[in-house]
Amino acid sequence: MAKLTFTGGIHTYDGKDLSKDKPIVDILPVGDLVYPLSQHIGAPAVPIVKKGDYVLTGQKIAEAGGFVSAPVYATVSGTVKAIEPRRVVTGDSVMSIVIENDGKYDEVTYSAIESADELSKEQILERIKEAGIVGMGGAGFPTHVKLSPKEPDKIDYVIANCAECEPYLTSDYRRMLEEPHKLIEGLKISLRLFDNAMGILAVEDNKPDCIKLLKELTKNEKRILVKTLKTKYPQGSERQLIFATTKRAINSSQLPADAGCVVNNVDTIVAIYHAVIEGKPLMQRIVTITGDAINHPQNYRVRIGTNYHELIDAAGGFKCQPEKIVSGGPMMGFALFNLDVPTTKTASALLCMSRDEVSASKPSACINCGLCAEVCPGRVVPKMLADYAEHGQEEAFVKHNGMECCECGCCSFVCPAKRNLTQSIKSMRKIVLGKRKK
Repeated sequence: MAKLTFTGGIHTYDGKDLSKDKPIVDILPVGDLVYPLSQHIGAPAVPIVKKGDYVLTGQKIAEAGGFVSAPVYATVSGTVKAIEPRRVVTGDSVMSIVIENDGKYDEVTYSAIESADELSKEQILERIKEAGIVGMGGAGFPTHVKLSPKEPDKIDYVIANCAECEPYLTSDYRRMLEEPHKLIEGLKISLRLFDNAMGILAVEDNKPDCIKLLKELTKNEKRILVKTLKTKYPQGSERQLIFATTKRAINSSQLPADAGCVVNNVDTIVAIYHAVIEGKPLMQRIVTITGDAINHPQNYRVRIGTNYHELIDAAGGFKCQPEKIVSGGPMMGFALFNLDVPTTKTASALLCMSRDEVSASKPSACINCGLCAEVCPGRVVPKMLADYAEHGQEEAFVKHNGMECCECGCCSFVCPAKRNLTQSIKSMRKIVLGKRKK
C-alpha cells in the first residue's frame, strides 16, 4: 500500500540511531529551577507567589494571563528565590520565577479519577486548561484553546502527530514504545470533546515497531486509526501532516479547524492524560540529549525549569568541545550561545555537534537550479522570496505568497550555493506579521 505523504520535502541523515534505543531515564534537578512566564503563545503567565514563599511540587506559581495563556507550576519543592528576567533559548530575557530546590520534592495532593467518563466536556477542558498544557512540539499554543474551536461538531479528525520527522529527535519514539497506553488514552479523552471525529495516530514508516504496537493496542478501538506515513521531512509539519492523512489542504491564513482537524503532538496528548485522569499539571517532558559531541546520548524525563548544564552532565558531558549546540533539532531549532538556560514546556532536545557545517559554508550567487522550489512543501519559490526579503520588498514578498513558508529549512538544506534562504524569508515574515498585529 502506498505510504501517505505530501509534495516536496527532503530526505536527510536522521541521526536517530544515536538515541533511539536509549530508554527514558528520569532525572532529578539539583540546582535552582527557573520558570519563564512566557513558555507559550499568548499573554505571559502572572506570578501568584513572591520572593521568600515556600512552594511544593505541583503547586501553581503563576496563573494564566488571559484566555490564550497558560499557568505555570513548580516542579520541585523549595523557596522562591527571585522573580526577575532570565535568559531563554531564543536569547531573549524573559521574566521568570526562580526556585531554590530543597531536594525534598515534597508534593501536593492531586485529584485523580478512574475514567474520563466521569467528566463532562466542560470539565475535561477545564482540567486541561488548569494543568497549563501547551503544544509541546515547539509552537507552545495553549491546548485548551486548540480544543475549543467555534464549531466542535465540524471537527472530523483528531490527529496525534507521531511523525517525529525532525532529525536526531527520538523522545516521541521512546514515549510511544514505553507508554503507548497513555498516548492512546489521551487521544480517547480528546475524542470525547468531538462527537463526530475519528482519531488518527500518524506515524512515519521508520518506526515499524511503534506502528505494530499501536495497531495491536487499538485494534478494538472503533474511533482510532493508525496511519503509516512516508519518512520524509517535514512530514510532521501541521499543514503537511493534515494533507498526508486526510488530503485536506490549508494555507497560512487558516487554522487546522478550518479543515475539520485538530492536531496535537505525542507529549501534549500524554500530558492531557496526566491532567484529566491523574489530575497532574504539566511539570515534565521527555528531552533527547544527543549529537556526536555527547558522550552518552539519552532520552530523559526532565522537570521543567531544569538547567541545560545538568542535562549535559547527566549525559556524561562532552566527548569533544562542540562547535554548535542547538535547542531542538537541526532544521528548526535555536542555536545556543549559552547553556545557562532552563528547559521549558516546548524544549524537545539538545543537539551537540562537533562541527558547525553551516558557519563553515560560504554563500555564493544563485545558480538558478530550481532545487529550492522543487523541495518546498509550501509550493513557493524560496530563491525569489529571499531576494525580496533581502531587498526589503515587502509588498512583492506578500504578493508572491511569502507567508505560505513554514520555515522548515528544506530550501537552505538543498541549496548548492549555500544561501541562507530560510533565514531571510523568516525575517521578512516576522516583519509582516508584526505589522499585521499593530
